[in-house]
Amino acid sequence: MTIEIRLLGAGDTAVLSRVAPGVFDGPVDERLSAEFLGDARHHLAVAVDEGSVVGMVSGVHYVHPDKPPELWINEVGVAPTHQGRGIATRLLRALFAHGRELGCTEAWVLTERTNTAARRLYAAVGGSEAADELTMYSFPLDRGETS
Repeated sequence: MTIEIRLLGAGDTAVLSRVAPGVFDGPVDERLSAEFLGDARHHLAVAVDEGSVVGMVSGVHYVHPDKPPELWINEVGVAPTHQGRGIATRLLRALFAHGRELGCTEAWVLTERTNTAARRLYAAVGGSEAADELTMYSFPLDRGETS
């Protein structure tokens, strides 16, 4: 059994029609998939086993007026049936390689301190934990104006 790692593009929405449970947080929406994959700054690496997506890493590369391009890793997901096989490591490395091709000088990700599996994964692929304690703020934009 060979698991193929693929970087999806604008014409690849059909690949997301067969996704194993637990890869994404919820059901994949075809319209949102097309929008995501159609945006040149959005990136999705997937692991495909016998025609079914069993893992994914999503990211966004962005530019800023005073910084070189960076790659933000948004989410990592592997089906419970395929965890512990190095799939997430392979997916991250594929997305890092793509980020380098795009001129990104750094990739970064946020996770909870209590998520030991994610912290172990990120350390294993060469990540270093920031010394600063970060605090995330969330702004619900669907409930009217934030002040």
